[in-house]
Amino acid sequence: MAPLISIRSSNDKLEIVNQLLLPHVTEFLPIESVEDAHDAIKTMKIRGAPAIASLAALSFSQYLSRALKASPQPDFLASPEALKNHVEPILAYLYTARPTAVNLGAATRRLTNTLSSSIAAGKDTQFIVTDLILEGNAVADEDVGRNREMAKWGGEWLLKRVKDSGKDVSVLNVMTVCNTGSLATSGYGTALGLITYLHETGKLDKAYYTQTAPYHQGSRLTALELLTLNIPSVMICDTMVGSLFQHHDIHAVVVGADRIAKNGDTANKIGTYNAAVIAARHNIPFIVVAPISTVDLDIEHGSKIPIEQRPPLEACLVRGVLYPNDGKTEQVQVMITPPGIEGIYNPSFDVTPAELITAIVTEKGVAVKAEGESVFDLTPIV
Repeated sequence: MAPLISIRSSNDKLEIVNQLLLPHVTEFLPIESVEDAHDAIKTMKIRGAPAIASLAALSFSQYLSRALKASPQPDFLASPEALKNHVEPILAYLYTARPTAVNLGAATRRLTNTLSSSIAAGKDTQFIVTDLILEGNAVADEDVGRNREMAKWGGEWLLKRVKDSGKDVSVLNVMTVCNTGSLATSGYGTALGLITYLHETGKLDKAYYTQTAPYHQGSRLTALELLTLNIPSVMICDTMVGSLFQHHDIHAVVVGADRIAKNGDTANKIGTYNAAVIAARHNIPFIVVAPISTVDLDIEHGSKIPIEQRPPLEACLVRGVLYPNDGKTEQVQVMITPPGIEGIYNPSFDVTPAELITAIVTEKGVAVKAEGESVFDLTPIV
């Protein structure tokens, strides 16, 4: 099977795979404007903190590239000041699409900083726009390489950890939560990248992944990615994690992150905190794998991380294909809850406290807590 991708970009053409329809239907949607990108991110047609940052940056580059080629050129290219006044609100608008994923904010700040430094250097408008286009493309291009780096760092650290614990095993069983593979990044993946690294080096027995809830797409995307990579895998309901740990030898839980606070508290897909609590009860290492752009040093601890509340209706719907239906693939969306429920609690993320996390991995290496400490010093890996 061909490798899965979340974004296709060539010249000024930009497309994303509509993840709402996966795994049953593969449909690429054209992104023709920053408004299209904002909608795709907000409605979760694309998901995964690195992937949404890449899409936002690429759509911004597309917008500027088309402006350079337009005849006549738009007024905002008349001067550096006009450019600044025009594009800063666009970057601010893109940032509003999803508030928890810090990668999106890191990408828009990176572009804002490029704008400011290019203006300060006295460049003319055409050169400033070129700088912004190149920087926007770089946000996506750099993702695959750093994912491979952190996968190797984390995989080798875990293998050593298991060996040092005295366990005589040649292959590992690893559990993950939500999707952190190629569909959630620009390629290879973060936590799923670590699992892929273990598989590629012959050190993985099985990958276990949680079905966080019927309406959450992440686990179905994980299933699709693991099947594509021919990685032996087992799906479990999130309410069965405790039973899994009681009856099977799980060597680690590996998850991604949407935002990591300065002390190591980590926001990730809802259900991650539950898994961390149970992993701690069973003395199973709990590892967070995420790029440096996910670490937010401006936030001291997890209580300051904004948690996105999704529309209540999303918790009542499930999408799939009718079965059986004379061999035809007909995708439907149905309501799974009765009408008249008084309230629906539907956060996208929860925060796992640093004390429950064994290690945090970025492309720069692996951080562990100092002896006797309950929080991390992330300085060496950011």
